[in-house]
Amino acid sequence: MSRRTHLTQALAIAAAVLLSHGALAQSKAAPKAAPAWPTKPLKIIVGFPPGSTPDLVARTIGEPLSRAIGQPVIVENRVGAGGNIAGDAVAKATDDHTIGVMINGNMTIAKLLNPKTPFDPLKDFTPISLIGTAPLVLAGPANLPGNTAQEILLAARNAGNKWSYGSVGVGSVGHLGMELLKTRTNIDPVHIPYPGNPQVITAMIGGQIQLSLLPPALAAAQVRAGKLRAIGVTSSGRSPLVPEIPSLAEAGVPGFQLEIWNAAAAPNSMPKPVVAKLSALISQIVRTPEIREKLFQQGWQVAGTSAEGLANRIKSDTAMLGGVIVMRGIKLD
Repeated sequence: MSRRTHLTQALAIAAAVLLSHGALAQSKAAPKAAPAWPTKPLKIIVGFPPGSTPDLVARTIGEPLSRAIGQPVIVENRVGAGGNIAGDAVAKATDDHTIGVMINGNMTIAKLLNPKTPFDPLKDFTPISLIGTAPLVLAGPANLPGNTAQEILLAARNAGNKWSYGSVGVGSVGHLGMELLKTRTNIDPVHIPYPGNPQVITAMIGGQIQLSLLPPALAAAQVRAGKLRAIGVTSSGRSPLVPEIPSLAEAGVPGFQLEIWNAAAAPNSMPKPVVAKLSALISQIVRTPEIREKLFQQGWQVAGTSAEGLANRIKSDTAMLGGVIVMRGIKLD
């Protein structure tokens, strides 16, 4: 074989080796393709019973979300501990196909109220989207003394601890909101917790308690029936949910603002691309006219925020409500 032939073969072999090394380097450098998602049904865990507000919200978004991801969406109710049993189940889920629809207390102050809470909402959840918000309505019996909100609050100040107010439990937004209102208005009614808002309303109608912060749909129904009296709504201005009720700012409590809300969250272990996909889908779904109207009828103003928007809301509400907890020394027994 000639020297030229040997040289040609050597060059060919060297080129092949270089090409193979280059292909190998490229294959090593190439990013892994994102795993397919979803690969099975998506589970939405709710901490309250069927027919409750969070349950209705989860089921309202479940059907369009199922169509969007091409998999069934299953709502699972894990009731107890004010929603914290469900919160713990969401925080500990590892299958990348479990999220929660939760209320603000579970996602903000749960650990501040009770250090024994088995999850930390600021560390163990990844925000997906703030779904809906609603102010509360400060209400009382129809025969409250006074013709205006200012006169009613004056009567409350004069009554001191002879008046009482009801809420759905220690640490609820209604409880913390009333404690905040006490500091802002110099009233001092005694807190009486009840199992739920129906019992609170019954106690007000019966005159056992004089005040409560109620969800707008519940309050408006009783006010229109003449059984309760609305003093003011806790939004910055009048709420489209109950436009006939003045804000507390109009009632002489400027700057007082408080809302209840519900949101979708994932365990902190869920891959970021999956969270981003769910955030985009849910925020888009709740802002469609059909779903917006359904949520409005349930008593919610649609938010449909990004994950970042929910994260910001969690931080601000944790600071505000946490401040009330510390200031008033509130603890769960």
